[in-house]
Amino acid sequence: MTKFAPRNRKVKILATTGPATEDPEVLRALFRAGADAFRVNMSHGEHAFHAQTIAKIRALEAEFGRPIAILADLQGPKLRVGKIAGGRATIPHGGTFTFDRDPTPGDATRAELPHDEIFRVIEAGQRLLVNDGKIRLRVKSASAEAIVCTAEVGGVISDRKGVNVPDAEIPIPALTEKDRRDLAFALDQNVDWIGLSFVQRPEDLIEARDLMLTPEGEKRAFLCAKIEKPQAVKCLDEIIAQSDGIMVARGDLGVELNPEEVPPLQKKIVNATRLTGKPVIVATQMLESMIESPTPTRAEVSDVANAVYDGVDAVMLSAETAAGDWPEEAVMMMDAIARQVERDDGYRSRIRALETPPDKTTADALANACMHIADTMDIDAIAVFTWSGSSARRVSRERPAVPLMALTPQLSVARRMALLWGAHAVATRDIESFEEMVGKGKRMALRNGLGESGSQLAVMAGVPFGQPGATNLVHIVTLDGSELEGYEGEALTD
Repeated sequence: MTKFAPRNRKVKILATTGPATEDPEVLRALFRAGADAFRVNMSHGEHAFHAQTIAKIRALEAEFGRPIAILADLQGPKLRVGKIAGGRATIPHGGTFTFDRDPTPGDATRAELPHDEIFRVIEAGQRLLVNDGKIRLRVKSASAEAIVCTAEVGGVISDRKGVNVPDAEIPIPALTEKDRRDLAFALDQNVDWIGLSFVQRPEDLIEARDLMLTPEGEKRAFLCAKIEKPQAVKCLDEIIAQSDGIMVARGDLGVELNPEEVPPLQKKIVNATRLTGKPVIVATQMLESMIESPTPTRAEVSDVANAVYDGVDAVMLSAETAAGDWPEEAVMMMDAIARQVERDDGYRSRIRALETPPDKTTADALANACMHIADTMDIDAIAVFTWSGSSARRVSRERPAVPLMALTPQLSVARRMALLWGAHAVATRDIESFEEMVGKGKRMALRNGLGESGSQLAVMAGVPFGQPGATNLVHIVTLDGSELEGYEGEALTD
């Protein structure tokens, strides 16, 4: 096993896989450059290709002995126009354009819209956006057979271009038949997170959650709700409550809203999620120019930095690593930006500006106490023994000043925590006594470079062991390097 030091960075980097990462050496380079987790985009590629990618990531995990999270991102329902004669046509500014049910190829005046759901809910005065919002249509009249629009912004329409309906809630399930097949495949591959696209309401998450349970009722993966529809913002708290994490997917969100509305909405979503202690990811176009350029724009650097200053758990790269010319450089740049922000004297006060009062539980009170202990005492790290990951999530919510080492006997839980702010996840053997817990915490801190002989460590755990939700103690210990003498360590195993 290759020895790998902690990142020495709190925010995590989620890198998307794709054609540019097909070579295992590229994946290895992305991991070494700073990627903590990988996104598999189920919108593109065959299952066989994704299975190979997942196997390569697990091989990396075994090589470096560090749990790596894999997020399988489902495509979700895609609304598209039909075919256009000749493949494309130009809708003139101010012209009239009609959507109908006729499957005949369209032209500059009409096109098929093969989605009965839109016809059922669309009303005069509402908008229809085509091709990522490049074409903006205003509905003049709507019936069961035709939607007549005025082109406020015309443009080129081509075969199967996407349609956004920002002003109406479309009565379609969040899971399509393709999504169900992709979900079953992803769960069989033991991915750690599932990204659910185009969530509109909390009920959209229920079917996915049910499909993700074992016969015994255990979660096979964590569920990340992607906020990319204005309708989702209206019931944001309920969606967060139904999910295990949130992704601010600014692509479609930026299409359906005015551009100036997205930044304050991003901060609202981040803050609401952070209050619950669940991971929140900011995604889409963060270093977009690095798809083709080895360096980003100054605006992109500021965008990444602002997300880090807001205290997000993770920032994501999409096409930059999936299909770009400079995937390793994109990860290195994101890593450099995050490190620079976290070195700023004002970073801690910024991320603590959001008050996260603990719930009236022992576990929350102790997590809050760990944060104050780190501020008051000269400790090098906080070690949290956790069965389900809940205790580590509670400590992470407090954004402590020192690294968080999350120890769990479940490799699946360690992998899921790889997206948690500040968490250095360690999969370890189970423990049976208080003395074993203390010794294990000290050895793992030394082995993982989170302290040295003479350093102090705060240990948070629950007695008796192995019972979820039993966190009831914090213990301060001093590390002793001699405890590693003759210790062979543990392999990363399921």
